[in-house]
Amino acid sequence: MSELIGEIDYALVAFLEDGDWQVQDIASPAFESVDSLSHALRQVGGPDGAVAMVAVDEDFFVLVRVLGATTRVLLSDITAADEWELAQSAVDFLGLPTPEDDDEEVPAGDLDLLADLGLHAIDLGALLDDVELYPDDVLSDIARRLGFGDLFDDAVGLTSA
Repeated sequence: MSELIGEIDYALVAFLEDGDWQVQDIASPAFESVDSLSHALRQVGGPDGAVAMVAVDEDFFVLVRVLGATTRVLLSDITAADEWELAQSAVDFLGLPTPEDDDEEVPAGDLDLLADLGLHAIDLGALLDDVELYPDDVLSDIARRLGFGDLFDDAVGLTSA
């Protein structure tokens, strides 16, 4: 498996504080596994929890949502587990078998993990179905729909639309 640290595009945590979204970088080694991400999110999350957005090598992303004692995970491409420790960590967390070489590039995990924040499974699924979009595009759209698009775009260096 490849090393994650050299290929991480960004790792951010978003959370509500007094009704306003906050976006912060997540430092290594907190973004190396679902467990370490969950632990880091519990340090910053308030009553609405926290969401980690980790994009790797312009290839895939992982969303981790911590709310109370519950951790929910979405991996944008299950086949990424063949090469990336973070993706394998997500597959393991979800209790799924490691993908085979001929498996399709499909998402795995909880499509409804952001529903209480306004992004329902059907909308998230539609975003993930667009194979033309890079992880940056999908995550920026998710951030915009949740209400922190400008903060996200500023944090990752995207120009706001």
